[in-house]
Amino acid sequence: MLLLWFASQICSVEIGHYASCQGAEHLRFVDVSEPNARVGPNLTRQEAMNRFTVRRPDGKLVSGARGFAELWGALPKWRWLARVAGLPGVTPLLELAYRVFLPLRSTLSSIASCFGAKPVNRTSSST
Repeated sequence: MLLLWFASQICSVEIGHYASCQGAEHLRFVDVSEPNARVGPNLTRQEAMNRFTVRRPDGKLVSGARGFAELWGALPKWRWLARVAGLPGVTPLLELAYRVFLPLRSTLSSIASCFGAKPVNRTSSST
């Protein structure tokens, strides 16, 4: 089972979409914006808040673009994108785009909430 951590309103809306997809019942989503969220070994809550992070079934942590590729690979509807991300040179480009997005995340969350976007609570904060 993949274990995924996320924070912020815009992330919550996106993760809510993934949580509603076929195959998501095999994943566990943890909202680390909750103060009592437990993240497990080798990861702090602050690290999980700073970058989208996935713990693979073997316990290995992957984050950023690689984390999204893991998520996409676990969801049948999104596997095509995981295959694209696995092509030579694509993951580094996705990581660059993700790093450009990170500083804009709070601003984009504010804009999204102005347009009525609301977080979807389909998560568990337990490990």
